[in-house]
Amino acid sequence: MWNIFKQIARTGMSTEAPPQSSDALRVESERIQRELLEILGQALTIRQVDAGSCNGCELEIHALGNPYYNIEGLGIKFVASPRHADMLLVTGPVSRNMEQALRRTYEATPEPKLVVAVGDCGRDGGIFGESYASCGGVANVIPVDLTVPGCPPPPIEILRGILTAVRRCRPGPTSSST
Repeated sequence: MWNIFKQIARTGMSTEAPPQSSDALRVESERIQRELLEILGQALTIRQVDAGSCNGCELEIHALGNPYYNIEGLGIKFVASPRHADMLLVTGPVSRNMEQALRRTYEATPEPKLVVAVGDCGRDGGIFGESYASCGGVANVIPVDLTVPGCPPPPIEILRGILTAVRRCRPGPTSSST
């Protein structure tokens, strides 16, 4: 046990340095919040679905809730029920055991619904691909509006993907019917 304490004393804290604070991020956050309210008229609610991932993407999604990214301060909230969600955020290759559950979650999400596949596995199955145990990417099971590449993608890229999907759903000037 003393060897462990000596090792800890020699090594010290082995964590990464905190990100630099910047006013640019604060200004960007305020712009994002205004834009979300203009497009949706309300907060964005997301149901996150792990369809069989290694949890790398979930760790990055979880980081969006820390004080640096402060996703809830932007008006984006995670919900437990797909019936309350505007968007599905799906991670991992869809395992055969999760295929039906993902379809049911998609069907339970009210229209207009957005689907964002996160990570290389969500995009095309990643290193798992398609096999007897995996359906591959999320698009093989449900329609996907946007994918966020990376293994795992950093939190800022996930946030950009969410915002890009929301911007794409913005009604255009020609969408009004007469």
